[in-house]
Amino acid sequence: MKPQVPIDVDEETGVWTTGGLPMLYVPRHFFMNNHRAVAAVLGPARYADIIYDAGYASARFWCETEAKTHGFQGISVFEHYLARLSQRGWGLFSIIKASAENGTADIRIDHSAFALAEPKAAAKVCYMFSGWFAGAMDWVIDGATGDRRSVCLELQCQAGGHAHCKFAVRPMISTPAG
Repeated sequence: MKPQVPIDVDEETGVWTTGGLPMLYVPRHFFMNNHRAVAAVLGPARYADIIYDAGYASARFWCETEAKTHGFQGISVFEHYLARLSQRGWGLFSIIKASAENGTADIRIDHSAFALAEPKAAAKVCYMFSGWFAGAMDWVIDGATGDRRSVCLELQCQAGGHAHCKFAVRPMISTPAG
């Protein structure tokens, strides 16, 4: 079976790349065990804050790189991002609705890797995706040089008994100083 995403392996270094980006290939249980261990030490809320910021920055970098590599622009970069996440085993991602002009998106995830790893969790467990979606939308809005404008929240999680996970990206609300 041919991989859905091309993987190139450098024979000298053993580094795997896809689209020119270095990649790691690890079993899902390995990643999830590490994910749960860090969340247990830091607490889920603190861990979620940390990975939100890291995921946000990574999504912006990925969108910039992929836009240059493939000549994509605008909302097509966001669509490509979700397609690649689906092809890499994170779940099946689809856009319910999205607007680059408004900086909004509603995203559905079926078979999230996190929900599959925690099928009877009482809490939402797919929060790692939140920073990814906000970062990707902000890249669409501003390109590589823009400011943070969006926030993303996990609205429902398949692990909590829902048919699928759902996220919403919305513009940040700023309050006047004073």
